[in-house]
Amino acid sequence: MYQVWKQLVCDANKTLKELQLVKWTSGNVSYRDKESNNVIIKPSGVHFDVLKPEDMVVLDLDGNIVEGRLKPSVDTASHLFVYRRRDDIHSIVHTHSPFATSFAIRGLGIPSYTTTAANMFKEGVPCSDYAAIGEDEVGKQIIDHIGDLPAVLLRNHGVFTAGKDIESALKAAVLLEETAEYAHYATLHEPDLAPLSRDIVLQCHVFYKTSYGQNEKTNNTI
Repeated sequence: MYQVWKQLVCDANKTLKELQLVKWTSGNVSYRDKESNNVIIKPSGVHFDVLKPEDMVVLDLDGNIVEGRLKPSVDTASHLFVYRRRDDIHSIVHTHSPFATSFAIRGLGIPSYTTTAANMFKEGVPCSDYAAIGEDEVGKQIIDHIGDLPAVLLRNHGVFTAGKDIESALKAAVLLEETAEYAHYATLHEPDLAPLSRDIVLQCHVFYKTSYGQNEKTNNTI
């Protein structure tokens, strides 16, 4: 029943490594099926290179395993916490991408210094408080800080992005790491650099939402 989604979630997890957003076995992608409301997620501790669609774990929103022979990701509780509270979110990506995580280590959000950042993240990506991994508290921090943005930094840990589908959540993770890298280098040379003004951010974000990409009625490409 979930074969298509298992394949897509498996491919998305492998993409994290291909894009150098994760190392070893850390990080994960999940998807919440719109029909069953069940969640497909990467298994815990399995190397990305050897992941197969049949390794993906399917759970209900209470954490009961519906399909799968492997233990689900240790971040499952946080994913489920978010899905139970946000009907608009259908995919979550978790990474430890280096530049973004360097901000999380310092407990700093990432202001929008570029128009690309403003397009995606408005005035910037917030950083949450510290939370113990593997518990609902991580999900609570995500809910408390993400608002209507597609990304949040988890203090001393890493990155969580979210979207209406897998591609949206992945795109946010990629652009967040790009944003963090540019912010790192720019402020390294000019520590007091001012981010974009609120007016410019609003102009960029509105233009991006209304003009970027193809019309969904004729082309689904993002």
